[in-house]
Amino acid sequence: MKESGYNKNILIDAIRQSFKKLAPKIQVKNPVMLVVYIGAVLTTGLYILSLAGIKDESAGYTLVIALILWFTVLFANFAEAIAEGRGRAQADSLKSARKDVKARKLKTVSNPEDYTEVVSNTLKKGDIVYVKAGEQIPMDGEVIDGAASVDESAITGESAPVIRESGGDRSAVTGGTSVLSDWLIIKITAEAGESFLDKMIAMVEGAARKKTPNEIALQILLVTLTIIFLVVTGTLLPFSAFVSRQAGSGSAISITNVIALLVCLAPTTIGALLSSIGIAGMSRLNQANVLAMSGRAIEAAGDVDVLLLDKTGTITLGNRQASEFFPVKGISEEELADAAQLSSLADETAEGRSIVVLAKEKFNIRSRDISKLKANFIAFTAKTRMSGIDYQGNEIRKGAAEAVKAYVLEKGGEYPKQCEEIVKKVAVDGGTPLVVAKNGRVMGVVYLKDIVKNGVKERFEDLRKMGIKTIMITGDNPMTAAAIAAEAGVDDFLAEATPEAKLSLIRDYQSKGHLVAMTGDGTNDAPALAQADVAVAMNTGTQAAKEAGNMVDLDSSPTKLIDIVRIGKQLLMTRGALTTFSVANDVAKYFAIIPVLFFGIFPQLTALNIMGFTNSKSAILSAIIYNALIIIALIPLSLKGVKYRELPAGKLLKRNIMIYGLGGIIAPFIFIKLIDILLTALNLV
Repeated sequence: MKESGYNKNILIDAIRQSFKKLAPKIQVKNPVMLVVYIGAVLTTGLYILSLAGIKDESAGYTLVIALILWFTVLFANFAEAIAEGRGRAQADSLKSARKDVKARKLKTVSNPEDYTEVVSNTLKKGDIVYVKAGEQIPMDGEVIDGAASVDESAITGESAPVIRESGGDRSAVTGGTSVLSDWLIIKITAEAGESFLDKMIAMVEGAARKKTPNEIALQILLVTLTIIFLVVTGTLLPFSAFVSRQAGSGSAISITNVIALLVCLAPTTIGALLSSIGIAGMSRLNQANVLAMSGRAIEAAGDVDVLLLDKTGTITLGNRQASEFFPVKGISEEELADAAQLSSLADETAEGRSIVVLAKEKFNIRSRDISKLKANFIAFTAKTRMSGIDYQGNEIRKGAAEAVKAYVLEKGGEYPKQCEEIVKKVAVDGGTPLVVAKNGRVMGVVYLKDIVKNGVKERFEDLRKMGIKTIMITGDNPMTAAAIAAEAGVDDFLAEATPEAKLSLIRDYQSKGHLVAMTGDGTNDAPALAQADVAVAMNTGTQAAKEAGNMVDLDSSPTKLIDIVRIGKQLLMTRGALTTFSVANDVAKYFAIIPVLFFGIFPQLTALNIMGFTNSKSAILSAIIYNALIIIALIPLSLKGVKYRELPAGKLLKRNIMIYGLGGIIAPFIFIKLIDILLTALNLV
């Protein structure tokens, strides 16, 4: 799902939604803006009364105040609507992928030709379907037979097809994607209306978005501040009436001015933008092709201080490559390369192919005519832990050191001490040793190297600056794990990791008060994913992993976890920055406006008119116009987010106070005065 931008259609829709959101049942969801909404209704009523001769203020002045308050509410609605509009645009593209299609519902797995044709929305959890090349997968499921190339561009936005097959961690398929080649037999894992695509649409539309604990806490703070200012402004009316009678001069503050003052002093800026900040944060995550199951998960990502990352595919490229040939005494390097290449001719793994290529590059050993060799290739099995070739009376085996050692000794050969030393050295260096033997004689070791991804070390350094600890998880032995960890620059590692060990590690860090994030794709990752505070499951992973996680990476890129943390932190930074600005804004407006309201009663307060307002009406009008316009001015920032900086929380807080706190104090004095000058120049006050 790529960013749709803010095109003309989104803007027009946002304006239309702004008026729809004027409905009281929608306004009541935002208590701070509800105060502005009620103020707009009351001043509109006061204007109507003024036309009938019951005047609180002049009809023109009251009308202007009412209009500005209505615009303030509309601007707040617009901020939320334009954030939601981007989500709706994303959802529309997803809806185009969701359509009812014909499906072949099988009676038995063993006979794909014995099926009943049904409509996809009638399928139930547990049903078995058969999908051929050129057909759409009708519903979310697990592949239980077959292997095929699948087009997932409707979901991920990526054009490159992916392989889905039974067994392993690439068996999950999503309804709405298309089979490009071969066939699949799929067991349905979701009911109609509850598919992964349905959940995505609901999330990006905002229909399933709930306020997070931080949002709720901030809203409680804003409501509390609003109540305080409500009490303060509410007492001004009787207080000013009493004081004016006692002083024998001036008049009580009007109801219109009290309402306008309340709106100016209440935290309307952050109140208006709070919802759009949350929606925009989720939208940024969607644009990164990550589906968050809750806003809470995004916020948790912003507070994460421990990252658990798989070695394979995250830190390393995932495919070990042949790097060197280490022959034992009496064997030349070329002889070892020749034997290793012969044993790898039928090996379709990345490691096997890399051995063939390395022998070709180093010694120009070209691939052989397999038919002339009349060879019998020995496939690798978990039991033997070896593969190889038998040809023309020769036997070549390559595999794990212990397996080849047992094979050689069984053949009556010797396992040289030099080979043991080479194996140990390769392991210490972080590589994987493959021992090669020919006709019962050890020839040497092939050094398979895990290739650390470019730029990973620098990214871990950035995370370290942010106070985040990185831990590599791997099934490798401790020596190999230590070498890779050192090369990659992670802070710690967990070697020979089992599901129980991962779960125990996460619980240990959480018990010490840390927030832990991890990524996984297999069923064996599910317990740890369920325990982690931020759990990112790969879209290519199993259904169990996706259900255990609170985020799903549609690109299935394990390094996406780092980007998720950044987006989470940016969301918290944006909310914190705008809250700081809003509160500072209100403090500045309080000291700028309050003294002016009592000029008529206490002329001595003229000395506090530091902004040089013409009169109280000019002060109120200027402040309330500024209050409305600042919301519009800050909408781009709330949607885009403040610029992400890789700094510890303490330094970010100081920076926010300096920029947004100081800016929030200075901005009202400058712009309210400019508006006052403009109103005075136009003789509007």
